[in-house]
Amino acid sequence: MAMKLVKKTDEYTILQRSDNRYAVKDANKNPVNGDEKVRILVEEGLIKAAVPAAPAEEAPAEEAAEEEVAAEEAPAEEAPAEEEAAAEEKAE
Repeated sequence: MAMKLVKKTDEYTILQRSDNRYAVKDANKNPVNGDEKVRILVEEGLIKAAVPAAPAEEAPAEEAAEEEVAAEEAPAEEAPAEEEAAAEEKAE
């Protein structure tokens, strides 16, 4: 089974197998697999796939949590102003 060299960089080597799938090896000639392999092949334009975006999924959850905190703090900030207005009306 002969493999054809597709691209070689300082960081990795991409080879095409006889069944037209790709093999990626790092600088130490160890195989690269999983998400890292997919990321490399997508960046090189050899495959089209959805690159896993786990950090991007966590960011909206953090933003939603920040919005909830801001929403909880806003009424607390408004309440003293309302109490002051009510106290001024009673004083008059």
